[in-house]
Amino acid sequence: MATKVTVPKPTLSIMDAVALIVGMVVGVGIFKTPAFVAANTQNAGVALLAWLLGGVMSLVGALCYAELTTAYPDAGGTYHYLMRAFGKSPAFLFAWARMSVIQTGSIALPAFVFGDYASQLLPIGQYSSAIYATGVVICLTGLNILGVQQGKWVQNWLTIAKVVGLLLIMIISLVFAAQAPPETSTTATQNAAFGQAMIFVLLTYGGWNEAAYISAEVRDGKRNMVRALLASIAIITVIFLLINLAFIHGLGLASLASSEAPTADLMRRAVGENGARFVSFLIAVSALGAVNATIFTGARTNYALGRDFRKFSFLGHWQESTGTPTNALLVQGAISFALVVLGAVTRKGFETMVDYTAPVFWFFFLLSGVALLVLRSREPNVPRPFRVPLYPWTPLLFCAICGYLLYSSLTYAGIGGITGVIVLLTGIPLLLLNRQRTTSTNP
Repeated sequence: MATKVTVPKPTLSIMDAVALIVGMVVGVGIFKTPAFVAANTQNAGVALLAWLLGGVMSLVGALCYAELTTAYPDAGGTYHYLMRAFGKSPAFLFAWARMSVIQTGSIALPAFVFGDYASQLLPIGQYSSAIYATGVVICLTGLNILGVQQGKWVQNWLTIAKVVGLLLIMIISLVFAAQAPPETSTTATQNAAFGQAMIFVLLTYGGWNEAAYISAEVRDGKRNMVRALLASIAIITVIFLLINLAFIHGLGLASLASSEAPTADLMRRAVGENGARFVSFLIAVSALGAVNATIFTGARTNYALGRDFRKFSFLGHWQESTGTPTNALLVQGAISFALVVLGAVTRKGFETMVDYTAPVFWFFFLLSGVALLVLRSREPNVPRPFRVPLYPWTPLLFCAICGYLLYSSLTYAGIGGITGVIVLLTGIPLLLLNRQRTTSTNP
């Protein structure tokens, strides 16, 4: 008797998809990176231009992904595109990297931020941050195992709370914070490096590509995925521009450039210590949303890995009753837990995770742009409900952006980036072992 194969069902609305994408991108980066951008731009106008360009560049990538997600809807997302374009080996290495480096590191990173700010509100001892980070990974992984409905509703409410909180910060700062005095010269002007500023901007915009991993679960996906991607990028760009306008209005470019916690400094200047406590709560909520969205989408690639590679077949089980890849979620949670422990031991969790994930992420992002070019040439008869405009220049521009970020991340990542690359390379023996077993069972 044939074994019944359970596959993802289209249960997500366009609003669910937008909430996931916005929740992924508007995470913790926007509370840290504006200071770095200000420190590398000549004046307020250039700083705001950098954030606008970040939205435009993200739109270029979103247009490329819109064609891929509508032509090849699959729970594997980028993994599936690499499989079709380049074969099993690059796809396997991507799935391995996503499980061991990219996604799990991206779960641990906001978990550390949640732990830091939750500890400011309610400290629970010397290892307070690590305890909070570990707890949120375990709890949200368990929540997503319970079912897709629970995961998506929590994400929707966390995203709403996050956006409302950001809007309140903008309004309070613009209304109650006195405008910073005009600046004739700043440290930022003396050390301006627009390219470096764009690195931080594009890192902050990162995450919209996670839409690829829910393309098979969005109702009427061939039409709604394009709408979800474009609407999300537009919402995110407006939010980032407004929050940076609030920073510049309330702090000034020089003070923003030198601030270690710009959002807290802004609220402290506007309404005092209560404002600083409020922003600590807001950042904790934002980190929760980022962790939950990353857990939700990340396990889908692990599921696709198990579906296509016999050695990892235990990951390819989709629980029909809950609508979730249970085993994939459990493995992802275990690796994320290990990374949280590693970050706690080094006592530089956030910085370590940024370095750890960046080079590997941008390498495979570059390959996804190349995959679009390959698939358009190799499979011209595949129906494409959406075609990227100005082909091939748009995907070529996307590849150039990714190549620049890959070079920059290797240049600045240090030991963390080297470690991430080494972990990626450990997937090669696993790939060879899988091939050997496949050959021995299929002579």
